[in-house]
Amino acid sequence: MWRGMAIFLIGGVFGTAFGFAAAIFVYPFIFPPPEAMDVLTAEERATLVARGRFIHANPSDPIHHGKGGVAVYSRVVHLDTDFEVGPGPAFHVYLVPKAEVRESADVKETMFIDLGKLRAFKGSQKYAVPAGVDLKAYPSVVIWCAQFGVLISPADLSFEK
Repeated sequence: MWRGMAIFLIGGVFGTAFGFAAAIFVYPFIFPPPEAMDVLTAEERATLVARGRFIHANPSDPIHHGKGGVAVYSRVVHLDTDFEVGPGPAFHVYLVPKAEVRESADVKETMFIDLGKLRAFKGSQKYAVPAGVDLKAYPSVVIWCAQFGVLISPADLSFEK
């Protein structure tokens, strides 16, 4: 009888732990945050530096994907209203000093600039660029999963003249 009770308790502990871990991973898929709707001011919009589009870097990976436009201004990186990524934990927006980022190693081996945590999985969002950053030295904007160290979606930038 004691052996059966011990097995039941151990199973309950492991089942609860597994259920909790699964819920943390699945939660963003079931209850995504609302769509973002940041608007640029006329002052921010006056100094366009570059534009780009997020792509699905690895088509064989159905989980890590993104799409939509990005505009880089002198003090702000703006994800356009058509921006969207698949949900997940701890996504960040990075400026990366490498062109044509297509693999996680392309980001891990560089001195990127973390602009902050992604606030929503879709919709327009803006992120402040730190003072003194030479934006022409950063030809890519990427969405990065900081928790697992995985590239979610890169955007190659085309600089204005």
